[in-house]
Amino acid sequence: MTAATILALDHAHVWHPYSSPFTTDPIYPVRAAHGCQLELMDGQTLLDGMSSWWCAIHGYNHPVLNHAIRDQLDQMAHVMFGGLTHAPATQLAQTLVDLTPAPLQHVFFCDSGSVAVEVAIKLALQFWAAQQRPEKCRLLTIRSGYHGDTFNAMSVCDPVTGMHHLFHNVLPRQLFAPAPPCRFGSACQPADIAPFAQLLTAHQHEVAAVILEPIVQGAGGMRFYSAAYLAQVRALCDQFDVLLIADEIATGFGRSGRLFACEHADIAPDLMTVGKALTGGYLTLAATLTTHRIAQTIADGDPGVFMHGPTFMGNPLACAVANASINLLLSTDWQANIRRIEQQLNDGLAACRELPSVAEVRVLGAIGVVELRQPVALRDIQPEFVKRGVWVRPFGRLVYLMPPYIISDAELVQLCEAVRQVVATL
Repeated sequence: MTAATILALDHAHVWHPYSSPFTTDPIYPVRAAHGCQLELMDGQTLLDGMSSWWCAIHGYNHPVLNHAIRDQLDQMAHVMFGGLTHAPATQLAQTLVDLTPAPLQHVFFCDSGSVAVEVAIKLALQFWAAQQRPEKCRLLTIRSGYHGDTFNAMSVCDPVTGMHHLFHNVLPRQLFAPAPPCRFGSACQPADIAPFAQLLTAHQHEVAAVILEPIVQGAGGMRFYSAAYLAQVRALCDQFDVLLIADEIATGFGRSGRLFACEHADIAPDLMTVGKALTGGYLTLAATLTTHRIAQTIADGDPGVFMHGPTFMGNPLACAVANASINLLLSTDWQANIRRIEQQLNDGLAACRELPSVAEVRVLGAIGVVELRQPVALRDIQPEFVKRGVWVRPFGRLVYLMPPYIISDAELVQLCEAVRQVVATL
């Protein structure tokens, strides 16, 4: 197919994320992808600064991951998970249990990150229902968060920046504390945690769980907050007998500089969601992990089973490539590599601080953020990045980078310079 044919079909029938089917925003047909490069149909290559929405941590077309897919394909592509099991899923479950905080012992495989959040919320609700405490059915979260596009997930996204305000009248009514004011690397003062503590104190009788993104708030604002704040949230949940859900979908597998962002605060949640980088960007797969206490309580209650079961749960192809992706990550000195990327992002984006359109520049791990004073129009700014040979997709007031971990120093310089040049025109 030619680029013109692809674009014509796309325009006629395809509905892209967060867009109108009649959009005039530019769309770029991709022919192939290798390493950190996207090859367009016209032959132009773009250096990817997004890791395809943060999941392609090993870049594209990686031989190890390709081999894992091909090898598993010769065995079986899929088999239902009801009443059946297989080696890729059991191996992945054991690996996730080994890598995550010790209390997390049970793994429920999901189709996507949003579904993993739905599963975590349903587990929390069923946990309390099994104890004859159905009044504990609300969630407490912090503003500037983002947890996905399905209904319960939307209900705990920031009501303003979470992109789901149109549905406010039909979503469950949850509780929102202010976003943590204490920045990453700083202490957490009593006044910083006080609004959260007050909400939890007032509503402890009806709160089933607290849900938050540990340390890094992603699509709701790209904010980095204090590990001490997270530690105090854990302590308050324990004090008031409320479960803690850590949404590690964006932060898991090294992105923040730790394998999981909870490690910055040395805390263990009661439930954890993982996704995105789990398969290295090859196939959609997520998981919700929980404790033996929660699993046993649900098993002992009515009806004695967890009421959820995705058709493609535990897909062998996805589990096989997830195993390969995790092994590939752990076989390298990934922490030193993330420190390298962090330093390069700090150095490369520093010049943006001097630009009049920039409110703040912040970096943590393999995440670089340039926050602007005014929102940008995607249809105007996206082509400017493409002209400079990079793929960066800003939103709102945020121009950010989450590159693949295999990115070279020279490529990081190219990415940061493109950001500086484009932001300088605003």
